[in-house]
Amino acid sequence: MREVAFIKQNKEKWLSFEKAIYLKKLENPDQLASQYIQLVNDLSYAQTYYPKSKVIKYLNQLAAKSFQMIYKTKREDTNRFVYFFKEEIPLLLYQYRRYLLYAFILAFAFTAIGVVSAANDDTFVRLILGDHYVNMTLENIEKGDPVAVYKSGSNWGSFIGITLNNLYVGIRCFLYGIFAGLGTGYVMLVNFIMLGSFQYFFYEQGVLWESVRGIWIHGAMEIFAIVIEGAAGLILGASILFPKTFSRYVSFKRGFKDGVKILISTFPFTFSAGFLEGFVTRYSNVVPNWLSVGIILVTLSVIAFYYLIYPFIVHKKAHAAVSKA
Repeated sequence: MREVAFIKQNKEKWLSFEKAIYLKKLENPDQLASQYIQLVNDLSYAQTYYPKSKVIKYLNQLAAKSFQMIYKTKREDTNRFVYFFKEEIPLLLYQYRRYLLYAFILAFAFTAIGVVSAANDDTFVRLILGDHYVNMTLENIEKGDPVAVYKSGSNWGSFIGITLNNLYVGIRCFLYGIFAGLGTGYVMLVNFIMLGSFQYFFYEQGVLWESVRGIWIHGAMEIFAIVIEGAAGLILGASILFPKTFSRYVSFKRGFKDGVKILISTFPFTFSAGFLEGFVTRYSNVVPNWLSVGIILVTLSVIAFYYLIYPFIVHKKAHAAVSKA
């Protein structure tokens, strides 16, 4: 059978199943199973006869989503919290991996703009960070403690205040995606230009290493989380701009729901970053270099593994289970 005829013959069935899955009209695992067995057969047929076809990717995503719903229903007696972080979020991240890539590209681009601007304009850092902060930091550098600003206040006060501020930034980064993704882009622009100019400022003052070993103790998780929250905002914006086979309203509900889940997944990392900033960063000048670097590498590795590698592992297992069905 020619590929065009194959698609024409099964298109309505696939679209009907897709809408049933995403609108959750098929809640019975047995009903779902009987439907996706046909889907898996179509996927196998396409992989055999049309190995380079884009329809394989579409059917693969649909099969993985149906697998997720079936086994989610079967595991209602398990810990919902564990399932959320262990399987549901990784599968969502794999599904929306393209938006994670976009968010990282924007983050790196905006950071580079901040670095280049600070390097070529002597007034740029003061414009972005403010005269008060720059003057205070210069005084701290002269005193031999470039990151002394993180030592003000109490441990718990800093932890709570910083965490609430980071949660506020993350929620804004997501919700502003409702403006066709442009609002998310703006929040990321402001934060990552600030990051680039901030780090260049320390480089210019000859204390880049001191700033890195101190600030990135908490910054590894904090900055990474903002990128993920940016991806969630882009998902929300894309759900409005590109509804695909759904009505714009249904697409928006899907994008909002999935985006909220991804946003919530960053909260443990945001709390962890706030704890490190409130209780560890303030002692960076007395913490050995190996310990500072170790904390930075461990925190960065944990969050990078969860968001960039683990989703592929979970998807591979889900795909293998679907293929054996």
